[in-house]
Amino acid sequence: MFIVKFIWGGKMRILLIEDDETLSMGIEYSLKNEGYEVSIANNIEEGRKATSNEIFDLILLDVTLPDGNGYDFCREIRNNSDIPIIFLTACDEEVNIVLGLDLGADDYLTKPIRVRELIARINAVFRRKNVKRDISDKIIYKDLTILPLKYEVYKDRNKVQLTSVEYKLMLMMIENKGNVLTRKQLLEKLWDVEGNFVEEKTLNVYIKRLREKLGEDDSIAYIETVRGIGYRWIGDDN
Repeated sequence: MFIVKFIWGGKMRILLIEDDETLSMGIEYSLKNEGYEVSIANNIEEGRKATSNEIFDLILLDVTLPDGNGYDFCREIRNNSDIPIIFLTACDEEVNIVLGLDLGADDYLTKPIRVRELIARINAVFRRKNVKRDISDKIIYKDLTILPLKYEVYKDRNKVQLTSVEYKLMLMMIENKGNVLTRKQLLEKLWDVEGNFVEEKTLNVYIKRLREKLGEDDSIAYIETVRGIGYRWIGDDN
C-alpha cells in the first residue's frame, strides 16, 4: 500500500529513485538548496519501502534500475495514488516519452539532467496540481466540452483522459484561440523556463498526443500547425 498524498504547506518532500550515486547527490544538493526535502532510493525495492512508510509530494523516477524498470513501478504506483511522477531517463526516443506519459507520469526529463530545467519542471507540476483558475466553469468547442474547474474534458460525452501537461497546453491554446503561439512561448509557459532550454521534441510529443486524444482526423481539427512558427487553436467553434 502506498502512503502518498499532497501536503500543501511546509517543505515539499521529494523521493528520488536513481541508482547513479553521483547524479543522486547532485540532484539532492540542488533541490535542498531550493527548499525541498529529499529522500533517495537506489532501486525499486527501496522506493517501494519508502513510499509505504513515508509521505511524499512528488517522485523523481529513473527508468532503468538494478531490480526492474521505472515504467512498471509507475504503473504500480498509479494503481493506488495520483502523486506526481517525473521520469528521469537517458531514453529520449519519442516512443519512450509516449509510454511514460501513457502510464500516468506528469512529465519526462531526459539525461543529462540540467538542474535549472529540472527545478522548473518540478515547480510547474506542483502549480498544475494546486492551481485554481478564475475562468469559465464550462467551455464548449465543436464536439468538446471542457470543465476547467474540474480539470475534465469530454468529447461527445465521452471523457478524454489527458495528462496535466496536455491539459495545460490545451487550455493555453484555447485561451489564445485564433492567435498563433510560438514554440518558444509554449515552452516558456509550460515550464516557466527559457524556450530554448527545453527540447522541442518534448513539445512535439505533447502536441501529437493531444491531437490523438482529442480525436483529430480529416473531418475535424482543433490545432493548426503554423509551419516554422508554432501552433494555433482554430478560431471557428461552429
